[in-house]
Amino acid sequence: MSIKFALLSLLAEHPQGSAQLQSTFHERTHHTWPLNIGQVYQTIKRLERDQLIKVCGREGKADIFTITDAGTAELDEWWQRPVEKPADDRDDLVIKMALARDRAPLIKAQREATMTKLRELNRTPAEGAAELLRQRHIFQLEGEARWLDYLEALS
Repeated sequence: MSIKFALLSLLAEHPQGSAQLQSTFHERTHHTWPLNIGQVYQTIKRLERDQLIKVCGREGKADIFTITDAGTAELDEWWQRPVEKPADDRDDLVIKMALARDRAPLIKAQREATMTKLRELNRTPAEGAAELLRQRHIFQLEGEARWLDYLEALS
């Protein structure tokens, strides 16, 4: 996840200061991704340097930032770009299955672990971003279970 684009998306909604950006980020993501204020300050400096945001006022001692036209254009491009997993993603389970002389015990153990995690996730409702993340994990585990079925059928 890019902090740069997270902050730009929040600033596209309305001008905010660094502390408010951090707070809004945590509210919207339900604390699923910890973001410390140092990361916010560092990212704000880079965004300002790259002229993607600018100071539009002050609130007490804090600068209030707004997104620039260049920032809006870069954010729009980011929204339109699909998220893809790297093709060379190393997956320990794939390597284990490729190297195993007998896959049956591995498939059995992995299926049990997958189903245990799946049952656990189905019993644990969440909200907001945490719910989106939970649902994504559920679908990934269901896909893994189907893949294990496929491997078992090959044996």
